[in-house]
Amino acid sequence: MGAATLEPLAALAGLPGRDLTQPELEALVARIAADPEAWRRLVAFDSEDRVYVSLHRDSHVDVWLLCWTPENDTGWHDHDISAGAVAVVEGELVESALTLTDGARERRVPAGTVFSFAPDHIHRLNGAVQGSVSVHAYSPPLWRMGQYAVNDAGVLRRLSLSYADELRPLD
Repeated sequence: MGAATLEPLAALAGLPGRDLTQPELEALVARIAADPEAWRRLVAFDSEDRVYVSLHRDSHVDVWLLCWTPENDTGWHDHDISAGAVAVVEGELVESALTLTDGARERRVPAGTVFSFAPDHIHRLNGAVQGSVSVHAYSPPLWRMGQYAVNDAGVLRRLSLSYADELRPLD
């Protein structure tokens, strides 16, 4: 877990020097996912603690490699002011979105899929299958995230977390 000393990622060449749009984030994670030599040595799995490695961070974008098992679950969260994109490189993720009418709406996201979301998107992720790997990018870079849970009185609450804290279910 945590940051590693890495060679600069070739996929970062030519970035515009400003915060990225969702389509630009999607293109970035797709380029990084297509270059496994840049990150393959960092892949590891742990059912207790999700393995995540910072691949790059500057004033406009934050890039992470995440390694998943079915036990790894982020819990409900948002990314505060940051838009994001995810490229599923291996395996499959489950993304859940919370609805007031139907509860959690779940979708399986297979390898080869790239998706993005706005800062106001609240979701939950986990590895649908053992050995899933994904590349995530956020712009502006993550500083805070919101973690959600229902308290004993049945009220939804939000806890503000640092981007360096591991997301885990609060419920």
